[in-house]
Amino acid sequence: MASVTSLTASVHQRLADALSAALPEAGSADPLLRRSDRADFQANGILALAKKAKANPRELATQVVARVESGDVIKDIEVSGPGFLNITITDRAIVANLAERYADGARVGVPLAEHPGTTVIDYAQPNVAKEMHVGHLRSAVIGDAVVRILEFTGESVVRRHHIGDWGTQFGMLIQYLIEHPHELDHKGGEVSGEEAMSNLNRLYKAARTVFDSDEEFKTRARRRVVDLQAGEPETLAMWQRFVDESKIYFYSVFDKLDMEIHDADVVGESGYNDMLDETCRLLEESGVAVRSDGALCVFFDDVKGPDGNPVPLIVKKSDGGYGYAATDLSAIRDRVVNLKADSLIYVVDARQSLHFKMVFETARRAGWLNDDVKAHQLAFGTVLGKDGKPFKTREGETVRLVDLLDEAIDRATAVVREKAEKVGLSEPEIEENGRYVGIGAVKYADLSTSAVRDYKFDLDQMVSLNGDTSVYLQYAYARIRSIFGKAGERTPVAHPELELAPAERALGLHLDRFGETLEEVAAEYAPHKLAAYLYQLASILTTFYDQCPVIKPAPAQEVAENRLFLCDLTARTLHQGMTLLGIRTPERL
Repeated sequence: MASVTSLTASVHQRLADALSAALPEAGSADPLLRRSDRADFQANGILALAKKAKANPRELATQVVARVESGDVIKDIEVSGPGFLNITITDRAIVANLAERYADGARVGVPLAEHPGTTVIDYAQPNVAKEMHVGHLRSAVIGDAVVRILEFTGESVVRRHHIGDWGTQFGMLIQYLIEHPHELDHKGGEVSGEEAMSNLNRLYKAARTVFDSDEEFKTRARRRVVDLQAGEPETLAMWQRFVDESKIYFYSVFDKLDMEIHDADVVGESGYNDMLDETCRLLEESGVAVRSDGALCVFFDDVKGPDGNPVPLIVKKSDGGYGYAATDLSAIRDRVVNLKADSLIYVVDARQSLHFKMVFETARRAGWLNDDVKAHQLAFGTVLGKDGKPFKTREGETVRLVDLLDEAIDRATAVVREKAEKVGLSEPEIEENGRYVGIGAVKYADLSTSAVRDYKFDLDQMVSLNGDTSVYLQYAYARIRSIFGKAGERTPVAHPELELAPAERALGLHLDRFGETLEEVAAEYAPHKLAAYLYQLASILTTFYDQCPVIKPAPAQEVAENRLFLCDLTARTLHQGMTLLGIRTPERL
């Protein structure tokens, strides 16, 4: 089905046409239409246009009103103040527009982007042989939501998990595994993620102990780093064992987060090794990078240290080793040249903003980024504890991500169990819903906050049925589904001929905003704006419930059908919106 024209777009076009007719010299003028509390919409563009044309704004507004073709869409236009237009939509237009959205199925009339491109999104970047902690949460959750949102708009999205799978620490680990070859053996059957991480932790501690106490082992371990960088087969085979064991663990954590990760998406630091030398050569030959004290560096006029001296981006160290910048710049080359991306998004901690600013500027100077290929760091803030300080355990340790997720599921399951008897949930349903609510609570708390801001991790608030939480939204969805269980033979049918109650109008107008909201969310990589839209939708729905009976007391047949129609479209919109945030919507809760 073709996309549905929103009421905003329809009214905007009518006003733009009327403006052009009233003020031909203005050409295709923008009426600056926005949603309003005073009416359904307000147009503010006439003031600026009147000033430019040296006309009286109120007189111009009156001329525009006289030229507007209202049709079945606009019920009333009022000139307010010095030339504002307050516009009220007909009830018929609201219901008819929603009926088109309803007929569109799961997309609910949301259009695909006119000019979709290819975006590579770099997110969820754990380190091989290291445990994932609370600091890994935001990149994974925000990145997954942005992937879903962009794909829904029609963008071609390439996922990239740039895992830390290279570096000097592997010399120690590989050498220890060569000398103790059975340390990562699986003793029968599949190994769980927790067991895989336990194996890696045990091996790391044992290797570190020997490394710190045995100088000969330390020497052998350092030689092993050289072998790794040279691609020596036995060394690479042992390194691969660490990567494979770590993936078992990573994938178990992402599975708990209800995220899909595929092997093809995992391209770690090692994936760009073959490009590093050429990247450095291209930068040096083009003059973008220069030698300084034996290192290959890129300098910037606006990046200086506390002493006032320039702080360079070091691409290649004086000892011949490559810095993170060489890998990041090689990744940009790969993503632009081989993957044909026109947008690169990096979901990375805000504390790395200077590094990425320098990397992006270097890539622009080299010609790998330009007007047609953009890079953007979707920087995120820190997860804080209730005390407003970085989230730690009581012992001052970094919180393990698995522990945090398990506690969220336990808390949510307790909340679900309290309501279970009333709803008639079985024990398997309680456990399943507990997972959906717990993981949804963690994701929503993150996604409902602007990414760049820090936020407090408070599980008591996250799993509350009240306030701006995922549980509130999930409950709103389940409540609608329960209505249909009681509807009997009545079915959802749109009735444009009916006069709408204020709460019905408010719900209908908000449902019409879903498409334009998603367009803004996708353009700005701003999942928090989708979360805000959904919370407002659930809040408007609550008012609708209170003021507009659907089942009891039973309204007239047509009114009941129209309200069921509004309920069903709301449920579809909630479900689709939550899906784009990576959050499940249980049918019963």
